[in-house]
Amino acid sequence: MSVKSKYQAVLNLGEQLGIKNGDVSEENGVLKVKGEAGTAYEKNLIWDKIKEIGGENPSDIKANITVGDSSVFHRHTVKSGESLSKIAKQYYGDPMKYTAIFEANTNILSNPDVIHPDQVLVIPNL
Repeated sequence: MSVKSKYQAVLNLGEQLGIKNGDVSEENGVLKVKGEAGTAYEKNLIWDKIKEIGGENPSDIKANITVGDSSVFHRHTVKSGESLSKIAKQYYGDPMKYTAIFEANTNILSNPDVIHPDQVLVIPNL
């Protein structure tokens, strides 16, 4: 199995996320990947996929993933049935961090218990 095929799921995720300026090459059994993720959350998704496939410190891949918008952790489009606590759990692993999301979005939210599908929320860096 080539290194590129081993990490194909990483490359697929990069395409799915719309990683910009992507470049992939293979040299001496090492896959070299570079590109620009839209947000830190997307960069973390790429790294999580790399670690899932290659372990905590894979020696057969070198990735240089930068972040285009470091002013936010991510931007989230609300789906039906979601709440700020559910969104906080998804991004931070802690539903109680919903207040950080609410505070970052007071320009469009007046009550943390009322959000609507298709609203785009800023998920702040913590």
